[in-house]
Amino acid sequence: MHTAIVIGATGVTGKHITRYLVKSDYYSKVVAFSRRPLPEKSGKLINHVVDFDDIDSWANRVKGDDLFSALGTTLKQAGSKQAQYKVDYTYQANVIKAAAENGVKRLFLISSPSASSLSPFFYNRMKGELDNFAAQQGFATLVYFKPSVIEGDRPDNRIGEKIGGAFMHQLADWVPGMATMRPISGEQLAGAMVNCAVHPLPEGVHTFHLGEIFRFLR
Repeated sequence: MHTAIVIGATGVTGKHITRYLVKSDYYSKVVAFSRRPLPEKSGKLINHVVDFDDIDSWANRVKGDDLFSALGTTLKQAGSKQAQYKVDYTYQANVIKAAAENGVKRLFLISSPSASSLSPFFYNRMKGELDNFAAQQGFATLVYFKPSVIEGDRPDNRIGEKIGGAFMHQLADWVPGMATMRPISGEQLAGAMVNCAVHPLPEGVHTFHLGEIFRFLR
């Protein structure tokens, strides 16, 4: 039996990752680290409510077999690039480092198809830096998931994003070459990540883009 660790468990994808992990017979324990209590309740779920800035108070608890990293925010929610960087990069990097030091063998990380530490764009550069950091931690298996737009209910009610997502669905259906930009729901992405984890997966580094992510749902 295996133990899964989740960060970002209250987010649009992370909440579904947590739910699918709890339902899976592959995992006997699910350990979620969050800034506020989770609504999900289960005898196999352990929820550590933590201050991610206070690393020493939680780092030794990041123990298990697989880490699912889905922590993130938006520039609008964070209020500044510096604040977003703290959540999307620093907090995730700290948990990833603690997991590696505690012997966690596999990391499943939500990245971006445009992630590059050399990108002139802030978000893509931040994601690329996290990808590079994760690769340096020595996990036996490292899996990057690089979806397109992730759809779902968010507290900031981003109408523009919903309109844009609907437009991208239309483009993906009608414009050749645009299928790789089709939006994916947080629930679909979560299902694909857990399906990937519970089926045979060779050690090493794997990168799955949108088409491959959807195949995990079949």
